[in-house]
Amino acid sequence: MARRSLPSRILLPLANPRTATDLMRIGAGLMEHGGTLIALGIVEVPEGMPLSEGATKARQARRLLQRVLESAPPGVEVRTVVRIGRRAAEGIVELATEEEAELIIFGWGGRPGGRHGAAESVFSPTIDEVVRDAPCDIAVVKQRGVEGVERILTAVRGGPHAELALDYADALGRAFDAAVDVLHVLPPGVDPMVRSQAARALAAFVHRHAPERGRPLVVEGDDIAATIMREAEQVQLVVMGATAVTTRDPTNRALFGALSETVALQARPTVIVVKTREQPTRSVFEQRSEQAETLEAADRAAHASRSIPALVDRWFAESSFHHSEYSDLARLVALKEKQGLTISAVLPTLNEAATIGPIVRAARRELMEKVPLVDELLVIDSDSTDETRAIAEGEGARVVRHSEVLPRYGSYQGKGEALWKSLFATTGDLVAWSDTDIQDWHPRFFYGTLGPLLTEPRIGYVKAYYQRPIVDGGVLKEGGGGRVTELVARPLINMFFPELSGYIQPLAGEYAGRREHLEQIPFFTGYAVEIGHLIDLAERLGLNGFGQVDLDIRIHRNQELEGLSKMSFVILQAVMKRLEERHHARLFPEMGSTMKLPRSTPTHLSLEVIDLADQERPPMIRIPEYAARRRAAAESR
Repeated sequence: MARRSLPSRILLPLANPRTATDLMRIGAGLMEHGGTLIALGIVEVPEGMPLSEGATKARQARRLLQRVLESAPPGVEVRTVVRIGRRAAEGIVELATEEEAELIIFGWGGRPGGRHGAAESVFSPTIDEVVRDAPCDIAVVKQRGVEGVERILTAVRGGPHAELALDYADALGRAFDAAVDVLHVLPPGVDPMVRSQAARALAAFVHRHAPERGRPLVVEGDDIAATIMREAEQVQLVVMGATAVTTRDPTNRALFGALSETVALQARPTVIVVKTREQPTRSVFEQRSEQAETLEAADRAAHASRSIPALVDRWFAESSFHHSEYSDLARLVALKEKQGLTISAVLPTLNEAATIGPIVRAARRELMEKVPLVDELLVIDSDSTDETRAIAEGEGARVVRHSEVLPRYGSYQGKGEALWKSLFATTGDLVAWSDTDIQDWHPRFFYGTLGPLLTEPRIGYVKAYYQRPIVDGGVLKEGGGGRVTELVARPLINMFFPELSGYIQPLAGEYAGRREHLEQIPFFTGYAVEIGHLIDLAERLGLNGFGQVDLDIRIHRNQELEGLSKMSFVILQAVMKRLEERHHARLFPEMGSTMKLPRSTPTHLSLEVIDLADQERPPMIRIPEYAARRRAAAESR
């Protein structure tokens, strides 16, 4: 039988950063060259509490995993994932299935698992449950350190678990530059011919699975476990395959077999017990099918009423990040370069002479000169009448007027028009936008939204959220900003697009996305561009493709109530339009596009009528000039 290939995707559920380094070294040693270690942090939320309550603990788990990353073996790709759930075991099995993991490695303190409900667990309730339900191979490591490993012992009796153990022992022997003793225990006083046959069979087995470092070792002993532990005194690492488990006895709690579990518990050095994935027997398969059919009807009945709230709760906890998680800009640059990505940062402007200079200066200095995170910085201006463009150019930004981009398609007023045309005017694989009327602008307004795109492959679009104090009479008042969000956007989202209800600030002006998605959606040309992005990208990405990042505090120019009223009107129009498109029905016989604004003074009373209809630009990929440029870029790559 040919040697099996080593796993290329290994899942490491981690809880203790002090023991994580050894698990990562073991995982790296067992992994096929070019594979990936997936470091998983699990946050359990008790029944009766919404999953969104796990958001703070999820942030702590990501920080723990970040510390773990710092000790990753050189040259090894490590991804981090945090999952929220009711039970850790469910989250581990779910992620292993999603990631198509070939091996799960658990760390274990070497103590009995204790009681779990009415039954006593072998390792721990979580490990035991995953071992029983895992969709891949399992390794449980009793951790006693892997420094200075010179000899590795593996005891074999044949079978798939023994083959797996020897394959893994051989891989770790190469990784640690250690000899591998392959032990087979015979009863005392065995016939010499039998012993000779056993030795030949063991030598052939070793030659097949560990030809370079394996050393056959046949010994005699009355008690197999005691013999193995006696030999283990001379080595620094033991690798054991699962042994026979009596499945007919319903009280039998063994997972790897009594022999492997005894050695794991009692042997002095680090012990790794491994088990191949076992296909269910026909009777077990039929029993699971019957259970699935019984539960399916109940699941369907509960799905409609509970699925979206549960999904949003979980998304909120798993996908609400903080900018401080991405403050290591050198790490972000390394991730960008490893993934072969380029980044465009875009600053839309309209008469922002008071603030654009410091923003461009800080962005260039911190994100382009000190570290090469941003590849191009574009100021796209909406025909400012002040010195905005001159100031931005003086600070080193590339400046274009959006009215001069794709001129044959005309030009509309509005921020959304500028953003749409900025897709044509830039080339980055990731595009980040930031408003420019911000008085306390900081580079985190870019790197904060870019961070999740660089660290989380599942995420395609990230929005910022922050505290928004309001300036009233020259005094900064906490919590007064975001009036259109709270009075218009949030109620609409909760009523008609509840999957987006976990967004703290759906209208925030700071966001970033992957070009491959942004070029596929239409852009409203004015105030509705942000709400349009969310609605349209939700259909393309699903909720799991979104993220949001806390940027702390943002102080900007607040609009007067009349301006907010106009913004609200345009947002309402956009939402109604998307509802009609989604339901393929004309919900309203006529939708107004003009807004009447009463004007009342002591001497004059009138109604001003303003046309506020937002136009809609098609997906940029449909523009021939853009599509040709993208094809040329793809060919050059």
